[in-house]
Amino acid sequence: MRFETPRLILRPWEDSDRVDFAAINADPEVRRYYHPSLLSFAETSAVIDDAIAALAECGFGFVAVERKADGALVGGGGLSRPGPEVPGDHPAEIGWILGRAFWRQGYATEIGQACLGAAWSRFGLPEVIGYTSAINLPSRRAMERLGLAHVRDSDFEDVTVPPGDELRPHVLYRIARPGL
Repeated sequence: MRFETPRLILRPWEDSDRVDFAAINADPEVRRYYHPSLLSFAETSAVIDDAIAALAECGFGFVAVERKADGALVGGGGLSRPGPEVPGDHPAEIGWILGRAFWRQGYATEIGQACLGAAWSRFGLPEVIGYTSAINLPSRRAMERLGLAHVRDSDFEDVTVPPGDELRPHVLYRIARPGL
């Protein structure tokens, strides 16, 4: 899975991305709405390895996001199979995590538009979901800008987050392929 937007390249992970992505995952502000809150270099490498394997298996996945202008690693994003913590049977989820230096520049929306376009035209998916912790208002707004609708009766408790943690309640958003 490799494609370009006006400002970005979404591409498979390379070993050279590991250090920069580990720095993103070690930033408490970036990881504010994620559990576990911070990832070590080894944990980030495992995330990348899992994404590489999923890409090989599914043809789509969570990939590196590079800025065209200077080759900087903006973060990661893409389409992937939802984990077992997500109730229901959904063909794909959309997601992103961006380094703090790249926030508020429209990159999440640009990544999302490219991923939805690929979901419909390249992969023929009938729907895509997005989910996040209920308190993650920035990601919720980004999903809404992309046209995903909150499916209130599908909100869930993320069982990978400890009970009582403010990140445990999750919201689910959904968008169907146009014309379905």
